[in-house]
Amino acid sequence: MTKNFFIIIAMSVTLMTSGQNKMKQADELINKTDPGWAVVEGWIKNAKNKVEILPTEPSKAKEALYHTQVTTQSAMGAIVFMTGGLLIDDGWIRILGSGNAKFNRTLPDWNKGKSFKEFGETPAFLLIADDAIGGFYLMNGGALGTDVGMIYYFSPDSLEFEPLEINYPEFLQFCFNNDLEKFYEGSRWKGWRAEVSKLKGDEVFNFYPFLWSKEGSDIDKNARKIIPIAEQYSLNLDLRKQMGFDR
Repeated sequence: MTKNFFIIIAMSVTLMTSGQNKMKQADELINKTDPGWAVVEGWIKNAKNKVEILPTEPSKAKEALYHTQVTTQSAMGAIVFMTGGLLIDDGWIRILGSGNAKFNRTLPDWNKGKSFKEFGETPAFLLIADDAIGGFYLMNGGALGTDVGMIYYFSPDSLEFEPLEINYPEFLQFCFNNDLEKFYEGSRWKGWRAEVSKLKGDEVFNFYPFLWSKEGSDIDKNARKIIPIAEQYSLNLDLRKQMGFDR
């Protein structure tokens, strides 16, 4: 199953990029014979980094799966259907699922109005996860290049969409096992873990001076405050335009 599991991501992208084709019902997307959760759960049990699985409600899980239009045989479908989301490293990274009181966002609802207008439309990308400092992980649906299905990081310290050259299942393993201290080197302040562990799933830390500025390069000296993540996402996009990245 593991070999085929990585191929399933292509099937997921095909489902998500089916334009205005008729949407499959949730029951059609639930794979009971070869569920992807068995693989993902095994990865979590053997993860080097701390992973918290947030519970979900069955009705919300089915609704989120229907709106996402991916099979539960895929890693993404498994997480959407089986979890309210995943919190990595005490909530430093939040992987979107079907929502939870602690993480009150679903993958499809969070993307609506950003990567597509209405459920069933072709998404230009999918916001799949984010972190406590206002960084966003996206799966390319065509808007970021020809490498459809690959993951990018919308970095708060450069405002660039940085290709990670991994797909969704590989992204999960990156979160579970990668050296996050090294990946986020220079982006974690003294005492960050205690503060981040209290952060809500729809909040992020906003920094001033901005992390991408020369003045904001030392995160321990920056002022920080908690703001809604939707506000931070819009701010990042606006700053990109002001800086001439998007014309």
